[in-house]
Amino acid sequence: MENYDVAVVGGGVMGCSTALYLSRNQMRTIIIDSGALCSEASGTNAGTLTLNMTRAALIPYAIKGWELWNSTEKWLHSSIGTRKVNGLSLAFTEEEEELLYDRVQARQAMGAPIKLISGKKAQRLEPGLNNSVRSAAWCAKDGFTSAYLTGHAFKRALTQENSAVMEYSKVKGIENDKNNFKIYLENNEHLIAKRIVLAGGVWLEDMLNWLNVKIPIKCLINQLIITERMPPVMKTVLSIANGLLSLKQFDNGTVMIGGGWQGLGDKERGGVEAIPENLKGNIRLACHVIPELCYGRMVRVWLGLEAETADALPVIGNVPGISNAYVIGSVHSGYTSGPYMGWLLSQFIMGQETEMPLFDPSRLIN
Repeated sequence: MENYDVAVVGGGVMGCSTALYLSRNQMRTIIIDSGALCSEASGTNAGTLTLNMTRAALIPYAIKGWELWNSTEKWLHSSIGTRKVNGLSLAFTEEEEELLYDRVQARQAMGAPIKLISGKKAQRLEPGLNNSVRSAAWCAKDGFTSAYLTGHAFKRALTQENSAVMEYSKVKGIENDKNNFKIYLENNEHLIAKRIVLAGGVWLEDMLNWLNVKIPIKCLINQLIITERMPPVMKTVLSIANGLLSLKQFDNGTVMIGGGWQGLGDKERGGVEAIPENLKGNIRLACHVIPELCYGRMVRVWLGLEAETADALPVIGNVPGISNAYVIGSVHSGYTSGPYMGWLLSQFIMGQETEMPLFDPSRLIN
């Protein structure tokens, strides 16, 4: 039976980064995941690093996260193919322009380096745009990574810091035993840790139930589309004002189409099936924005699970009413700000003053 200073349950970006920073501060750490590290939302998302996000309150955190993703060689000791490019959020109708203007104002107020530009200037930045674009929000701090490389990079870094990594090991329960936590695994083994961090994404509600804490977490089933390799049709990261589209083209020519269109599934079964009408709507919108996409073919669709709280803001901090128990997750555009959120929680766990405020989970108690 092993004893640890900290056990992190959930091996996505936020769990991995929390464990990594704690390990580098001389805490004996273990991270446990039912699959491979970053194999769920952290590895199946589009890898977009954007400040054109709907939750303006999270922009200061996303800026810090964006900076970390653009310097992974320094803190992760690995490259995951991060690309820094221009980002454009587009408006094609008068209603979208009004929405875009309001969102630019809100994002600028939170420190985002975003400017409202004309449709003509947007076309100069992205010549492949539909001529009907009226205006755009332009941000030089945008880009993307290869999300599928995230888990490999974190595993190497954690191993180098002598943090224990348990993949394909499902936790079935946690018991608060005096000054320690007993973590029970499905193979009937158990571990002991002085502190526990719950970082389970859409499964956070179930994990908190182990400690008799009730916080509802919604599970979104996001559809993502990848095309065949195509000649260059875009060089920026694109979205539209209403948030229903994200577009980028990778170096190999494939185009990623997303935007939060929903599929069928749940947290027990995962993503089960794409919804054809939603696929058509997503592709139709993408082809409207970049007409050259009409000549490409869709080659793969997959579904990624995303967690969301009742107020669409994160849960990061103490598990209410339980000493030395912590929770982190449900961050909108969480891939962008994930490494920074993990660093903030590690500061908190070590008793330091956090650089930015956390998001007290007690506000969501039923």
